[in-house]
Amino acid sequence: MKPTFMISCPINTYSGYGARSRDVVKSIIEMGKYDVKIIQQRWGGTPWNFIEDHEEWHFLNQYLFIPQPNQQYPKPDIWMQITIPNEFSPQGHYNIGMTAGIETTLCKPEWVEGCNRMNLILGSSNFSLDALTKSTYEKRDKNTNQVIEKVQFSPNTKSKVLFEGFNADVYKKTNEILDLPEIKEPFCFLFVGHWMQGEIGHDRKNVGLLVKSFLETFKNKTIQPALILKASMGSYSYMDRDEILRKISVIKKTVKGKLPKIYLMHGDLLDKEVNQLYNHPKVKCMINITKGEGFGRPLLEFTQTKKPIMASGWSGHIDFLKPEMSTLLPGNLGNVHPSAQNEWIIEGAQWFDVDQMELGKRLSDMYKNYKNYTHKSKQQGNFALENFSYKKMKERFSEILDENVISVPKPMELKLPKIKKIQLPSRPNKIKLPKLKKQ
Repeated sequence: MKPTFMISCPINTYSGYGARSRDVVKSIIEMGKYDVKIIQQRWGGTPWNFIEDHEEWHFLNQYLFIPQPNQQYPKPDIWMQITIPNEFSPQGHYNIGMTAGIETTLCKPEWVEGCNRMNLILGSSNFSLDALTKSTYEKRDKNTNQVIEKVQFSPNTKSKVLFEGFNADVYKKTNEILDLPEIKEPFCFLFVGHWMQGEIGHDRKNVGLLVKSFLETFKNKTIQPALILKASMGSYSYMDRDEILRKISVIKKTVKGKLPKIYLMHGDLLDKEVNQLYNHPKVKCMINITKGEGFGRPLLEFTQTKKPIMASGWSGHIDFLKPEMSTLLPGNLGNVHPSAQNEWIIEGAQWFDVDQMELGKRLSDMYKNYKNYTHKSKQQGNFALENFSYKKMKERFSEILDENVISVPKPMELKLPKIKKIQLPSRPNKIKLPKLKKQ
């Protein structure tokens, strides 16, 4: 009998956490060591039905588990949640929490407390795990202001980095490209990600500042590159699309002159179509001036094109983007702006502010001297393939489970005593009864 491995996660959603969930669950199934059961969860307002829409993931349906109300179930041997840490709740004999959602220097005290309820915490990068394990708080009495409790990561909870491995069968160099007839410019910068809440220059992915810096850098040039935004605000609705177009329009009004083109790609693409976008000959570089990433999955995927990458020199993606192989932009830590704060990104936390002058210089130099950047980008692609593929992630995950999940009871073989054959006595001789005479 295999140990039961139950995973609660947003596996059916169009989200970064959804992609992470699918990869992790698939790796557990492929290990062949566990009886896998999946409990589906929502992820904010992100679209649902990913599995139904993608045939290659239909195999997950057989592992879906729907708990019935008011019905008692035995504790799973291993329980894992892939979500934000304040939602961690131990339900099994051994409990694992997996998260990637830490983009600042500080997380909520509820997140630390959530981690302390579990046996093992898995973070997607050294950066995100450090933010969890080093966040400390003092709880004070409301009347006396005296410290009554210190909240910090428990020494009884183990923590390990499990990176997000890309699918090398999908993300690779290819001659199959996405049809982009409306784009006339032969040189395009590409951004992939969500345009989050926050004023211009303060949203987490820093898309607003990227748009403004791009326009300022290349305005009034005789020959201009283009910027492709593969972006949404969390959904694929018309309202979502129109709001992004509105934001771009507002920024354009602040920059005077002949402006370069910005193209918005809004909507879902299959993984193979995303790779076809990455490999399009007009796409020359991926750029992301993010303020903070738990990992930075699109940046990792793009490494396999062997094209240059320009990104902020801070947070989770630094695990796989190396300064000698990519263009990492300098900057400084700054406080999170109130317009970007939410239930996850809190007051008092800091994240990265890219040096805007340096950003403009690097954009201009990349465009003028592109060939100077291509050699190191090939090295970056090879490094990522050797160390951050899905295959490597699965190997690392298996090692972590073997090393740490030791308290799961192993099935015991019941040995019944041998039953001796009982020798029954031979059948007795027939007894002859005297004949009765009729009276």
